[in-house]
Amino acid sequence: MAVTLAFDVYGTLINTHGVVAILTQWIGSRASAFSGTWREKQLEYAFRRGLMQKYQPFSRCTYDALEYTCRFYRIQLSEEQKKRVIDSYLTLPDFDDVKPALAALHKRKIQMVAFSNGEEKAVESLLRHVGIQHYFEGIVSCDNIMTFKPNPAVYSYLIRETHSPAKNLWLVSSNPFDIIGGLSSGLQAVWVKRSPEAVFDPWGLEPTKTVTDLRGLDSIG
Repeated sequence: MAVTLAFDVYGTLINTHGVVAILTQWIGSRASAFSGTWREKQLEYAFRRGLMQKYQPFSRCTYDALEYTCRFYRIQLSEEQKKRVIDSYLTLPDFDDVKPALAALHKRKIQMVAFSNGEEKAVESLLRHVGIQHYFEGIVSCDNIMTFKPNPAVYSYLIRETHSPAKNLWLVSSNPFDIIGGLSSGLQAVWVKRSPEAVFDPWGLEPTKTVTDLRGLDSIG
């Protein structure tokens, strides 16, 4: 049976640190550190809300994480600046390897879906902005079941939505927590190790495959 590739969006296809450029206008050399902390808190807040079963959309986790990061660095952004930086999440850039890799997979008629914590409309807008939406047969958003990765429910939902048996469903993600979640639910999983410094969590599980960029997916299928 043909394989299906489910791509994580934020951090795998889309560079979340694309916000650094706009932040640099206001906070200078602290922008990169600010962006890193914001991203870490964004994920932490999603984890916590999932565990507490106090769901709020990923966009709310993103906004709350921005508020925390401003307080942590003692940076005062105006409401207009906060809105601009939040809105920039809809116009983040893709990584350089994304378009050629997706084009090659599409040419081979590999079924692909986008799989994200983000709300479907936001993900669709982002994929359209960078010009890759046409490679995907659909968007599987965790928002539809009101929880977040790595809850096992989201991977079961992915299996149902793609109509793919777990053994033929490959999760592609740069986030180790996501890879471990997928593996624990019986999926195949490709870790995209975009940085040489990235460390995979020592949980007794290893990715089915590790690549340094998406062009390494050419051997799948």
